[in-house]
This record gives sequence, C-alpha cells and structure tokens, in this order.
Amino acid sequence: MSLALERAADFQIDFALRALWYVREAGGEVARHYEEAVDSALRLLCIQPELGRKRRFRHPKLQGLRSFPVQKPFNRLIVSYRVGDEVLQAVRLMHGARDLPRRLAEPPATE
Repeated sequence: MSLALERAADFQIDFALRALWYVREAGGEVARHYEEAVDSALRLLCIQPELGRKRRFRHPKLQGLRSFPVQKPFNRLIVSYRVGDEVLQAVRLMHGARDLPRRLAEPPATE
C-alpha cells in the first residue's frame, strides 16, 4: 500500500528555489534530472516510508521527522518528512551538510 503524498509549503519553496538555481547554473537538462530524482525519492518513500533515518531534534517543530537522501548525483540533498497513517508529508528539501536543527526551523528564504 502506498501513502498519499503531501508537499508542505516550505518543501515546495525549497524545491522551486533549487530548481531555479539548477536552470540558471547548470541548464534545463540538469534541472529536469533534479526534478526526476526528487520525485523518484518521494515515490519510493510513499511505498517504503521506513527507509528514511529517524531524526532526533529538540525543537518541538521538528519532532517526528525522518530524512532520506535524493539519488545520485543529487544525494547531498535530503528530504525531511513525516509519516502519518495514510499520508507522507514532505516537509523540507535541503543540503544535508547544513546546520539541520537550525535550518529546518527557519523559513526557506533564509537558507
């Protein structure tokens, strides 16, 4: 059984900002591969949500998050998500080397 996918507003902003960056810096073909890689990771997580690593953050807003890397060559990006009874909520999409507890609690425009 596959979970329904919900993309939070912050996730959508993260995704769009990075897609725009890829278009400007690497071209449309790379941007298209980026979109396909993120979509592929989300489809996989909807089928197997336990694949992602359980995260343990102190901030109340970040409780219950899991993370999963996007496939190569975009594997430095991680999808942060929550699993509900019937829904997988993609919460954020960001570079894994960031100060995650701080960055996840901030709005996307500050990254």
